[in-house]
Amino acid sequence: MNAKSVDLARLVRALGQRSIVLVGIMGCGKSTVGKRLAQRLGLEFVDADTEIERAANMTVAEIFAEHGETYFRSGEERVIARLLREGPQVLATGGGAFMSEATRAEIAERGLSIWLKADFDTVMARVRRRSTRPLLQNPDPEGTMRKLMATREPVYAKAALTVVSREVPHEAVVDEIVVTLADHLFDREDETASQTSYS
Repeated sequence: MNAKSVDLARLVRALGQRSIVLVGIMGCGKSTVGKRLAQRLGLEFVDADTEIERAANMTVAEIFAEHGETYFRSGEERVIARLLREGPQVLATGGGAFMSEATRAEIAERGLSIWLKADFDTVMARVRRRSTRPLLQNPDPEGTMRKLMATREPVYAKAALTVVSREVPHEAVVDEIVVTLADHLFDREDETASQTSYS
């Protein structure tokens, strides 16, 4: 199956009220790819960090600086739980969001998680272009990133689906996501149909 042959209307129907939830390390492309994916599927794109900033009337960096990471994470859990009730949509989550067991449970119930898996060099090349990452504001951002990836990747691997995000045009990654979603959702539909016909 290639992306051009996927019936997008059927894909969105199979999704139902669930959100497509993009998870992964900062710089893996959740926002840039997410916007294009939403456009392709005719769904709304929502960035959880933007929604958190709107709710708090502060930037993520300011929340970290003033209140610390624990405070930020509890707000993040609440905002993502609320957003998931507003599906279907394409939801990009912050790099640490999926580490929360409560958030993973909410996503499993109301969404379909996709890990955008990127390698260290790709991620570092991208995050260097933006100096606003609170977790990298230290003398050794590379070391910090390696530690974050080592801690988080086993948890990201619990996502329902995985797509590799690499240095190719964003549309190519969107194509891969569409095919991966179709394989997953249409297989489920076919299983349900065959079970129904035998019952």
